[in-house]
Amino acid sequence: MSKVGACLAVLLALAVGAAPRALGADVTDIGYLDQQALATIPRYAAANRELMTYKANLDRQFAQQIRTARTASDQARIVQYFQNRFAERQRALFGPLLARAQVAVAQVAASKGLSVVLDKRIVIVGGQDITKDVIDLLSGVADPVPPVNTPPPSRVGWIDQTQIDALPKIKAAEDAFARFQADQERIAQDKMKGAKTDADRSKIMADYQNAIDAEQKKDLQPIIDHTRSVVADIAKKKNLILVVDRSNIIYGGTDITNDVKAALQ
Repeated sequence: MSKVGACLAVLLALAVGAAPRALGADVTDIGYLDQQALATIPRYAAANRELMTYKANLDRQFAQQIRTARTASDQARIVQYFQNRFAERQRALFGPLLARAQVAVAQVAASKGLSVVLDKRIVIVGGQDITKDVIDLLSGVADPVPPVNTPPPSRVGWIDQTQIDALPKIKAAEDAFARFQADQERIAQDKMKGAKTDADRSKIMADYQNAIDAEQKKDLQPIIDHTRSVVADIAKKKNLILVVDRSNIIYGGTDITNDVKAALQ
């Protein structure tokens, strides 16, 4: 995630001022799931053991091949090859399990009348914990059954931050900041070569960090503030009580990504 995306993701849950009150006991259509707890399901545990065994063998092959690399290009090619092999194996093992889990979440959510299910990591108070129900369903022999109806309208919204980061204005600002940071790193490294004391080195690092912070405040903070304001305005118009990043949505929710993109163009 980019610098803008990382900062905005932290602020998204604060985009609607009424959220803490609204997510209290009076809200009954919001659920949450502890995704880490799914690792205790025998099928998941077995898949993870198989993946770790595969990785151990892959690591040995990688160590042998990387020693034969003669150039940086050869090293990059070998690294990419083994990363791709691991990712392919991971998808093969966990893809079907995750698809089955999504159906289980949808089935449980529909049975409980939930309009959205969030990742437990972002829930501090309120909501219904459906973790046990999902685990029980996934631990059974029969496959979960997809609900007939789509999720009901939700007052919890979400945006796909990767799409926001790809907008020309935001990408240009992010690229400019990355270039500035790289330049400052080179300057700091050159200065470090001539540093004679710990005090000198500490000052160089402090100067570097101050320059980075100042540039971020000047170029990125206005974009973050404007994006947050846009999200808050759209959430208010749509009567949303909360807006989160897509990565925190497991089921349902109201997608406002296109609305935010249109307002930021």
